[in-house]
Amino acid sequence: MFGDFNSFNIIKKIQQFCIKHKKKVKKNKIILCVPNILLNFFNKKINSKVICLGAQNCSEHNSYGPFTGSVSASMLRKAGARYVILGHSENRREGESPMLIKKKIRSALSENLNIIFCIGETIKEKRRGQTLLVLRNQIKKSIDKKFNLNKIIIAYEPVWSIGTGKLLNYRDLINTISYIKIYFKKQFKLKNFPKVLYGGSVNDKSIKQFSINASSTGIEEIHGFLIGGASQSSKKFIDIIKNYYKQQS
Repeated sequence: MFGDFNSFNIIKKIQQFCIKHKKKVKKNKIILCVPNILLNFFNKKINSKVICLGAQNCSEHNSYGPFTGSVSASMLRKAGARYVILGHSENRREGESPMLIKKKIRSALSENLNIIFCIGETIKEKRRGQTLLVLRNQIKKSIDKKFNLNKIIIAYEPVWSIGTGKLLNYRDLINTISYIKIYFKKQFKLKNFPKVLYGGSVNDKSIKQFSINASSTGIEEIHGFLIGGASQSSKKFIDIIKNYYKQQS
């Protein structure tokens, strides 16, 4: 819950950076998931093949009806969204169940939206050694084999890491992400592994470590990052991009 119409200045600076450094960023994609009231406004102003718009949630209902305060996937699509975040830890904390998330995913896919599906364990679950069990259950209970799985990106966000500055040991992180990929591929009998993002205290400083580790180990298990607080500043967001590529060069 951040931003207003003046916030386009943030996106404008990001857009200018992408144009200036198009050779570096052309193989990648920046997905900006903004509050619903800004979607149509930003959609009309963005002029970049690299930047796409997404929403932060949607209703499980995808037809007009007496659902006061709700916004459907169809409405989001018409407003300019091409992605939607579902299953975010903040919404789970407010009582969103795996079955409800499943209905939302089904609704969003019916409108051809791409899903950023968030999964992650709490600190209690981590201390009990239940991380993999929790992730497995979150996937199993919210994803249907009949879904268009090519439209689903998984975002691993350990709840205990969000906004705390605490990061998982890199080797443990890679092992966890590898497990997610292997389980997802096996569970749904896919030919290819799913794309997996990482979210949790990603900023201009921590991104350097991710990049250094990926370069030194030759491991590129992480396909991208789900960035929270740092995305509220164009400078911080652009520095994340710069610092990642700086370590890769």
